Amino acid sequence: MSRNVGVLGALGVLVMVAAPATGQEAKMASPADGYTVHVTAPHVVAGKVMGPYHHYCKVLSPEPVIECLCYDSSDPNARLQQIEYIIAKSITRTGAVTLRNWNKNWHDHRQEIATGRVQVLDLPPEKAKEVADLVATTDGIIFHLWSHDDKVPSGSVIIAQSVGHVNLTQSDFKKGAEDRPPAKPPEK
Repeated sequence: MSRNVGVLGALGVLVMVAAPATGQEAKMASPADGYTVHVTAPHVVAGKVMGPYHHYCKVLSPEPVIECLCYDSSDPNARLQQIEYIIAKSITRTGAVTLRNWNKNWHDHRQEIATGRVQVLDLPPEKAKEVADLVATTDGIIFHLWSHDDKVPSGSVIIAQSVGHVNLTQSDFKKGAEDRPPAKPPEK
């Protein structure tokens, strides 16, 4: 089993369908299932530090490609304000995103995690570290959809940014493409 699948499975983000109890109909899986990884981090929106935002994330593919729904609280009735896509650097930095676009819209999760502002919640410390180590091999882009003070969405989408974002040089950008998930430690 690859390290990525092992980490993802350990986090319970791989969907398993249980047999329904007698008299109950099986619930069909939907794209809304699986947002089980809970992380908080502040974001810069229109030049202002806001949050921390509660990210509820699910893994879409093992590179990894991860999608997060971001809310201003963990309240069950909190409204969706942002969507963050978390994409392996091996994808974003090998031709899918230009350096100019990356510096304007994307951020490096290794750098963001190193600031100490990102918190992985609801997991034991060793599992939270595994999540952080995996996400450190990715870049992120945040789409801010509904501003806190607006009564309704305006229809404008703002690209939010991580707090402390650092623009990259061409050399750093290319070097980041080699950033891979850590190897799985040997079984004891």
